[in-house]
Amino acid sequence: MKRKTKFVIAIFIAIINISLGIANAASAPSGPPLADIYGPVEAALMFSERPERDRQLAMDPTTTVATPAPVFRHGDISWLPGLAAQAGWPEETHDRLSKIILRESGGCPNRLGGDVVNENCEVLRVSEWNHRSDTGLLQINGVNYNLKRNKWARLCLDLGICEQEPLLDPLTNLRAGYLLYKYSGWGPWDPCTWGPKYAHRCKKDD
Repeated sequence: MKRKTKFVIAIFIAIINISLGIANAASAPSGPPLADIYGPVEAALMFSERPERDRQLAMDPTTTVATPAPVFRHGDISWLPGLAAQAGWPEETHDRLSKIILRESGGCPNRLGGDVVNENCEVLRVSEWNHRSDTGLLQINGVNYNLKRNKWARLCLDLGICEQEPLLDPLTNLRAGYLLYKYSGWGPWDPCTWGPKYAHRCKKDD
């Protein structure tokens, strides 16, 4: 009787081990390990040469890897589609938005009105001082955020942006710009709508 009991227990343990083996195999990545194909040294070298993002995913496929922050260079707005979408700008606005950003700031988010920058968006000097409240990618004017200048400043009332500093962040600037766009269309960036005083700046090709 004892021998039969031991035999049954052994069969039961074997079945459990087989089941666990099948489950592990099903959850494991398909294909043989790199070390089995290339050898341990070559596999280690291949792994070390992967970009950091790939190494993180290889170690843990469930890892969420943060998207690298865009690099800003004067005249380069290749980052625009992704950042504009995050800020809420519809895709059909991106073409005109890109022209406005290039015209207003050259794509440099750290730029204030009058700043002269180099190709890396580093400020070299200030060429004029009469519109220093213009800020960031869209050169958003102080009348839109400073309640002392405008008691209806929409960015301050709607978004809580009542100072210049937050608008130097590119995503914040684009979100603020989109709010102005929803209120006034392209008017805040269209001198043709600003009256006779700005007629010399009016261009119809935007």
